[in-house]
Amino acid sequence: MKATTRAHLSVFVVNLIYAANFSIAKLVMPEYVKPFAFIVLRVVPATILFFIISWMLPTERVRKEDKYFMVLGALFGVAVNQLLFFKGLSLTSPINGALIMTTNPVLVLMMAAFFLKEHISWNKILGIALGIAGAFILILLGSSFHIKGGNTEGDIYVFLNSVSFAYFIVMAKPLMLRYHPITIMKWIFFFGSLMVFPFGYPELKQVEWSAIPLKIWLCIAFVVFFVTFIAYLMNVFALKELSPSQVSIYIYLQPVFATLISMIIGEGKPGWLHLISAVMIFVGVYLVSRQKIEGVNRRKQNEQVE
Repeated sequence: MKATTRAHLSVFVVNLIYAANFSIAKLVMPEYVKPFAFIVLRVVPATILFFIISWMLPTERVRKEDKYFMVLGALFGVAVNQLLFFKGLSLTSPINGALIMTTNPVLVLMMAAFFLKEHISWNKILGIALGIAGAFILILLGSSFHIKGGNTEGDIYVFLNSVSFAYFIVMAKPLMLRYHPITIMKWIFFFGSLMVFPFGYPELKQVEWSAIPLKIWLCIAFVVFFVTFIAYLMNVFALKELSPSQVSIYIYLQPVFATLISMIIGEGKPGWLHLISAVMIFVGVYLVSRQKIEGVNRRKQNEQVE
């Protein structure tokens, strides 16, 4: 399997995990574990896992100037991102959170153009527009699956989280060209642990551990291992081969997965609008992803001519 194909598959799996996270995390918060305490439960174990794996790989020295970007990555990709997302999700509804997160690819596209000088083509604009439209239709169709309403404060937190994560995706791309993904993640999560611990420690002391049932422990384990450790790792692996806008466009698959899960467990029935919106999303993902393929083909043709 080609590296680019593996990268696309990685981001596909990541967004399947994120789709499940909206509902799974809500089972834990805030009834059993408050948001900031949950962040510590996510970040600290993931940091330990990254360090354990890094001991199995050759040691990489991080350049002094890149340590600054590692700290920025920890701030925007771990601390601000997770604190705002979980705080927002604890206040608002999953549907509101999903709708607001559709802004992420647009923010990534603008930031990549500004910071990385990434070309904004009509294919990308059309692809993102189709993705947004398809995602909105699916999420609004699924609104009947959720009972609790939204919350303005929570919505603002989720949007700021989207901005933060967009910047993280863009700034992580240059680091991927110089270091192994494990090296990047272990230091980003190490610094991130130091940043989130002061916020989460007071709430950790309030957790009644003996009152947490097995089902909730399994939910916590899912969020720690899959949503944090696996998803972050697969995202940075993908950034080695793909552009930030290509990685972010896959977020529009989350409502597709969420809708499919709801239908599988019998909470909804498929209709023409579901099919149309899903096709719009997949076409949008294809249009944005095609940029890389065309670019690679052009380079190969130029090399053959030379």
